[in-house]
Amino acid sequence: MSSQPIYKVIFHNGGQVYEVFARQIYQSDMWGFVEIEELVFGERSQILVDPGEEKLKNEFSGVKRSYIPLQSIVRIDEVDKEGAARISEGGSAKIAAFPLTPQPAAPSQGDD
Repeated sequence: MSSQPIYKVIFHNGGQVYEVFARQIYQSDMWGFVEIEELVFGERSQILVDPGEEKLKNEFSGVKRSYIPLQSIVRIDEVDKEGAARISEGGSAKIAAFPLTPQPAAPSQGDD
């Protein structure tokens, strides 16, 4: 197993389900978002080219960091090695959004 973990992130985006692999993932300072960095895609030396993975490579080309809303996240797994990134139709999927609690209110300054 590699010394640096790899994460498989599955999330909803525009009615589709994205499955991507990243080396860095953490809670964002922006409330309600997860940050993913260092996206990992398969080797270009492969004989077979997956059009779904190529579409994702093009969509995320030049992206340093991506902010994914918490309610879009389906699942995050730490895996032994990266797989093929893919996009699938999410219209018929039986996946419910994770319920979120509202952001805590800031403490009041008091009435003077």
